[in-house]
Amino acid sequence: MRKKRVMVIGPTNCGKTTLINILNDYHGPLRKTQDMIYGKNTIDVPGSYIENPWMYKHLIAAAQDASHVLILVDQSRCGNIYSPGFAKAFRCPVVGVITKIDLMPENEDLCLRQLRNIGASEPYYKISVPTGVGIDALKEYLFTFEKRVKGD
Repeated sequence: MRKKRVMVIGPTNCGKTTLINILNDYHGPLRKTQDMIYGKNTIDVPGSYIENPWMYKHLIAAAQDASHVLILVDQSRCGNIYSPGFAKAFRCPVVGVITKIDLMPENEDLCLRQLRNIGASEPYYKISVPTGVGIDALKEYLFTFEKRVKGD
C-alpha cells in the first residue's frame, strides 16, 4: 500500500511551499517548481494546476495518493480562482485553509464565503506562518487523523 500524503492546492504565492516545508519538517531553502513534488508528508501542487482548469484531471488523479486535500485561500489577495463545488471532485477529506491571516483581516469573510462556495467543509483553518498562528492545530488535525486511520 502506498503512503498517503496531504495534497496542498492553492494559487501562486499563497503560501503553499512555506506550509509544505512546515508539514514536511523541512528547514532548507524554498524549492519551487512547475511539477508536483511528492515530499515526506505532502504532495506540492504548483499554482498553475488550479489556474488552468484543463489541468484539473491531473489533480484528481494525483489525489488518489492523498489522505487529505488542503485548499488554500490567501487572505491578502482573495481572488476567486476555484470553480464552484471544486472540492467535490475529491474522494478524500477536503480541508479549507486561509493563509496569511495576519494580512488584510477585512478579507476574512470573503475567504470564508469562497471556501463554502468551493465546497470545503468546516472547520476551516486560519494560519499565519510568520506568527505561527493555526499551524499546530492544522498539523494535529492532519497527523492525528492519519494515526486514527492506521489504527496506531
